[in-house]
Amino acid sequence: MHRDLRLTAVGRRYGIRGPWVLRGVDLVIAPGTLTRIEGANGTGKSTLLRLLARLDAPSEGRITGRPRTAYVPERFPSSLPFTAAGYLTHLGSVHGLGRDTAARAALTWLERFGAGGYAGTPMARLSKGTSQKVAVAQALLGDPELLVLDEAWTGLDAAARAELERAVAERTAAGGAVVFVDHDPRRLAGVPDATYTVTGGGLLRRSDSDSDSGGTADGPVTVVVAQGPAGAPLPPEAVRAARSAEETAPGRHRLTVPASHSDVLLRALLTARPPWHVVRVEPGTADAPHRDPGSRP
Repeated sequence: MHRDLRLTAVGRRYGIRGPWVLRGVDLVIAPGTLTRIEGANGTGKSTLLRLLARLDAPSEGRITGRPRTAYVPERFPSSLPFTAAGYLTHLGSVHGLGRDTAARAALTWLERFGAGGYAGTPMARLSKGTSQKVAVAQALLGDPELLVLDEAWTGLDAAARAELERAVAERTAAGGAVVFVDHDPRRLAGVPDATYTVTGGGLLRRSDSDSDSGGTADGPVTVVVAQGPAGAPLPPEAVRAARSAEETAPGRHRLTVPASHSDVLLRALLTARPPWHVVRVEPGTADAPHRDPGSRP
């Protein structure tokens, strides 16, 4: 994603005289960011996501920026005349992938979400949970610049939910943007760059101080201690993934990262050229004091 996606004074209503679902919405989605959308049922969260995904057009205002976008709806139509792999291969071809490449990508994503054994199963025969895995896979196989998730974790088993969190981390680390709605306030807690509440047809940005009055609290974190080559800066992807980074000794860094993003951080360190040495990985708390054994006195 190379440019911001920007909503300016956007409003949406259904029918010429219908009530306004959203009005006067200003929002900027920048590359490499994760944005959470909150709000009570019926306030217009899904309408906002459909506008971001360009599935609906605004009734007033304008939307600028056209990132390559993928969308996971709250309800996925599973009664389609395809097998799971056939559907994903077809969509991969629509995204511009060659058929063989699309077929390989389809199987890769099905395996990642624990649905590889259902590749040849007709979509109409899949369980709700497996259908949701296919819905998520179809959004990811084209490497979207903007990923829009409307309750995408609903119906997934624990392993698939964790895998989707890793996929979100991969998208933002690669410079893409992700916007999501989820009913669980612990989902990706402490990770979003911005959180907005849809209320009264408008959009309010929540400040950090709001977390004490019902907002999302910080989630679990992982502490990574890594030793880099002499004089080498931290890899950019590691910097983007980490919540904090402290040099505790020459070339040795202690990084705190949301647990859902730890795989992205470790991969960035280990695939850097030259690679970094990971000294230790351990669970931690974002605000707990800690002294690395190799740190300066």
